[in-house]
Amino acid sequence: MTDELGRWDAVETRDRLREGDVSAAEVIDAAIARAEAARDLNAVVTDSFAHARARAGRTSGLLAGVPTFIKDLARTEGVRTRWGTLASGHHVPTKSDPIVSTLEATGLVSLGKSATPELGLTGTTEPLGMPPCRNPHDPERSTGGSSGGAGALVAAGVVPIAHGSDGGGSIRIPASCNGVVGLKVSRGRLDMEGSNLLPVNVAVDGCLTRTVRDTVAFWEAVAPAGPSMTPRDEPPKLRIAAFSDAPTGTPVHADHRRAVHDAAEACRAIGHQVTTIPSPFEGRVIDDFLLYWRLIAWGQKVGARLLMHRRFDASKLDPWTKGLAASWKKDPLAVMQATRRLRRFGARYEAVMRDYDVVLSPVTAAPPPVHGWLAPDQPFERHFDRLRTYLPFTAIQNVAGAPALSLPLGKSEGGMPVGVQLAGRVNEERTLLGLGLALERSIGFAP
Repeated sequence: MTDELGRWDAVETRDRLREGDVSAAEVIDAAIARAEAARDLNAVVTDSFAHARARAGRTSGLLAGVPTFIKDLARTEGVRTRWGTLASGHHVPTKSDPIVSTLEATGLVSLGKSATPELGLTGTTEPLGMPPCRNPHDPERSTGGSSGGAGALVAAGVVPIAHGSDGGGSIRIPASCNGVVGLKVSRGRLDMEGSNLLPVNVAVDGCLTRTVRDTVAFWEAVAPAGPSMTPRDEPPKLRIAAFSDAPTGTPVHADHRRAVHDAAEACRAIGHQVTTIPSPFEGRVIDDFLLYWRLIAWGQKVGARLLMHRRFDASKLDPWTKGLAASWKKDPLAVMQATRRLRRFGARYEAVMRDYDVVLSPVTAAPPPVHGWLAPDQPFERHFDRLRTYLPFTAIQNVAGAPALSLPLGKSEGGMPVGVQLAGRVNEERTLLGLGLALERSIGFAP
């Protein structure tokens, strides 16, 4: 699927455009051809190729002319938006969400909408009534979720950068599954619309890329709130902690433990102080988050109905969404108590990070599952238990409002990518990105 232009990352694409080595039309046409060739991945749910061709050469910004896709949870004016669900019907928004304007201001050119699970509510991208999004490394396996389409498109070389969002790991999980780079930023940097109205604000927008320098370039173009995210010219020596046991006590695959161990050794080799520790977080934070996620699901369902009015057909929601959205009502007191604990968790996270600059862990507890293992038509309790077992790491930073970076530093014995998570203090993205750049230079990323 990858032509010469497709091998360029976003920074090289931008630079080649600036130098006149290639025209904006050539870049967009080549990306459209790659997207057409990659149709079997089912990663594109709605294309806007004609609009992209019309925008080619007419954009400005630090990433002017670089092709991308927008996750199908963000409304885009004039482009069908499905939110990963048949319940949306044929909804074509008359206005865009703010994130779309933010992306356009960077100069990125969207080729369409990337696949997501229904309302972004689970860790795989195989919504009912639609073909599953296929992993470029093994088409029978999941791309993760909920930015699964974005991860597949970047990994396959269709585009060098794609929009994603993260409310419980939804950028980092697909980054790990597909072998790309994914940064979840701190709360307040670029919050998803409406997330600040939640009892615990957990969701941010962002991107998935093939290189750390592309992630740096994206955030320089966005210029988010808060301290600078640009890595220091002379990165300091860091105190790094590494752990590979799940806070929940559930099993972690040997390949994922090994990836963390190897990443820790790579950090030692470039001069950082690394300590191996047991999980510094208790399983209760994950269990509380999953209780809170039930309330999020109910809110997503209500929000979709308000946005689409009569066009929204709740009867077509999948069993996972229906079960999750209804389940918080069975014990609302437990959900309220969990929410109160989550609101206090930031202090616990801050206490852990007083001793360390960066904490390494797996992103997921196992390689990407085969399609169907986490499908939304599983019995509700089975799906819930599998989600808890498979994803016991990423929600911690969403609750704390802290940054975390998934890097493709490992490979399973079966040949699937394994992501290692670098987590840091609130608003200390530059530390994670600086370490990511150093690891990218010193050991490279698993092909």
